[in-house]
Amino acid sequence: MGETAHNHQQPPPPQAAAAPPPPPSLALSRGPTWTPAEQLQQLHYCIHSNPSWPETCLLAFEHYIVMLGTTVLIARNLVPRMGGDPGDTARVIQTLLFMSGINTLLQTIIGTRLPTVMGPSYAFVLPVLSIMRDYNNETFSNEHDRFVDTMRTIQGSLIVSSFANIILGFSKAWGNLTRFFSPITVAPVVCVVGLGLFMRGFPLLANCVEIGLPMLILLIICQYLKYLHPRANPAIERFGLLVCVGIIWAFAAILTVSGAYNNVGQQTKQSCRTDRSYLMSSASWVKVPYPFQWGAPIFRASHVFGMIGAALVSSAESTGTFFAAARLAGATHPPAHVLSRSIGLQGVSLLLDGIFGAAVGTTASVENVGLLGLTHVGSRRVVQISTAFMFFFSIFGMSSIYHLKLRKKSHRVLIHVYSDTLHLPGKFGALFASIPLPIFAAIYCVLFGIVAAIGISFIQFSNNNSMRNHYVLGLALFLGISIPQYFVSNTTGDGHGPVRTNGGWFNDILNTLFSSPPTVAMIVGTLLDSTLEARQTINDRGIPWWKPFQSRKGDVRTDEFYSLPLRINEWMPTRFL
Repeated sequence: MGETAHNHQQPPPPQAAAAPPPPPSLALSRGPTWTPAEQLQQLHYCIHSNPSWPETCLLAFEHYIVMLGTTVLIARNLVPRMGGDPGDTARVIQTLLFMSGINTLLQTIIGTRLPTVMGPSYAFVLPVLSIMRDYNNETFSNEHDRFVDTMRTIQGSLIVSSFANIILGFSKAWGNLTRFFSPITVAPVVCVVGLGLFMRGFPLLANCVEIGLPMLILLIICQYLKYLHPRANPAIERFGLLVCVGIIWAFAAILTVSGAYNNVGQQTKQSCRTDRSYLMSSASWVKVPYPFQWGAPIFRASHVFGMIGAALVSSAESTGTFFAAARLAGATHPPAHVLSRSIGLQGVSLLLDGIFGAAVGTTASVENVGLLGLTHVGSRRVVQISTAFMFFFSIFGMSSIYHLKLRKKSHRVLIHVYSDTLHLPGKFGALFASIPLPIFAAIYCVLFGIVAAIGISFIQFSNNNSMRNHYVLGLALFLGISIPQYFVSNTTGDGHGPVRTNGGWFNDILNTLFSSPPTVAMIVGTLLDSTLEARQTINDRGIPWWKPFQSRKGDVRTDEFYSLPLRINEWMPTRFL
């Protein structure tokens, strides 16, 4: 059929505009990219590999030195305000060291089995201040009686509060709670475990700048010195902290002996001098802490609730510290059943703390976890050997040794004058307790920073370009620091926090909970991450990567790191594993 005059050819349909070429990848021009790493590859020794025995002992002693600062600081702040004398302060330090050794062994053998030192916790300071405040209004025949009654009440409160952790742990409730975690939740929790302790860093260092600042600078210089020679690298990396402590400690002793602190304020003397021999000069040279050493415990309901709040806080703090320790020890992330087991055992530790009369409860030591990263040694054996130093320095002294030397050498007057001049401690434990606290503060600046950085590293397992993740992470991180700072800043010296209702027990619980950065970050992060577009952003949150670590058989490496020794799991009930 031919074409007609009205049948003309239609124009071709317009073609879609060609898509512009994708922008060049900036990553290619800036160097290689790195895939997420579940385990750190730069460790010299991981959780189940061990250095030689001489190195193990030196590293274990290093762990003891690091945890000693918190022990001395808590005892020095609390015991005099309770009415205790220097001898009482010495006994409290001995008890805290002794219980740290026991609780560390329990946690590393049948708890998480991670290389974490269990030391005294600041979370219990507020409930202790509340107990002290009540006893300040009572009349005693002398100050020592007030101290003893305060310690007995602390004992009773610790014993009762321990059952909160025991129930949460062994009922698996705490493990079920951690199943709501994701990398977006764990990152701010672990981060504020380190950052939340900033007041124990430079502010404490600044109390004696001429000692603390050289210590901090020397620690940083060590990171450069280890590259001078290949053989010097491992030695400086592992033992540089001990060398720095020895140098600055000797410098502080010279300043003390030369009279540099004779005409300064009391605060400067307490922070700078190395002659704090009063800490143990009144104690027996051999003293073993024993159950109920202060007397029968006193149970008061108004104080128990505040201590329960502290027990919950210590659980949150320990959980964040365990995640950091697992990463720095070369282990996979602890599954839910291991965290339940560890928190239940931490309740047992609180029970033992109450029975033996410790001034505060126990938590995982953040500074010792940071030391794993500084030394690149995450060996479990090193931490277990460190308990031997805790036991030794909490029990044995050297007064009798000095006295024997005096008799043999017949230089009683000369050595007596020398001892008075240097104010040498009369006990081994007091010798190391004389290390000025600004030295420890300089160490904390480095170690707490390492733990905070480990928290940031968890972001690699989620979508870093998700605005939703930025919102949850940023809010949890900021409020985790800001809210506790408000509570701490508005807490009076006798423990009155910003929450001041007619119920003292209610005040103690809330003031304790919201004074803890990891607890606040855990609450905010878990609520937001579990409710804000949770189902639509499962991949962005990193759940596919995270989920296998939450179950007992989810990862084949779990038993390698967390199984109990000596086939204990074969006869222990499964619900307790």
